[in-house]
Amino acid sequence: METVNTSQQTLAFIHDKSPIADIICNDLTDLGFEILYRSEHIGDGITQLSALKSLPEVCIIDLDFYDKNVLAELQELHTKYPSMKLIAFSDRDSEQSVKPLLEIGFAGYLLIGSDADDFKKAIEGVANGGRYFSVGVADIAQEYFGNN
Repeated sequence: METVNTSQQTLAFIHDKSPIADIICNDLTDLGFEILYRSEHIGDGITQLSALKSLPEVCIIDLDFYDKNVLAELQELHTKYPSMKLIAFSDRDSEQSVKPLLEIGFAGYLLIGSDADDFKKAIEGVANGGRYFSVGVADIAQEYFGNN
């Protein structure tokens, strides 16, 4: 496969260990994105970010909603690094899952099953000041932003 260097965005990727996450990271690298670090947990990611010389533009977070502290950790991440754009990656498409992330400041939300092209569009969109939401959560986001 030939590498296509169409993007210069730098990324962080926080996820549990999984073959799917490995495939996504490999696909993003093949698309020309530079992954500055990968972490398994949000807390570890916050620590790793403080050690970097420059922050990634975008952080993709594979969310574990079963972790009771996930929203507090995400708020801490956003508060410490407000210039870094956040994209959620989850299998949850309910308003109860999406709305709190929008309130924290997430600029994107991709559902499990999104392909490399979806990731590319989301990363480039949020890095350029926009937003990107998978079809399954777009209505929730549109309603949220329309009311705020």
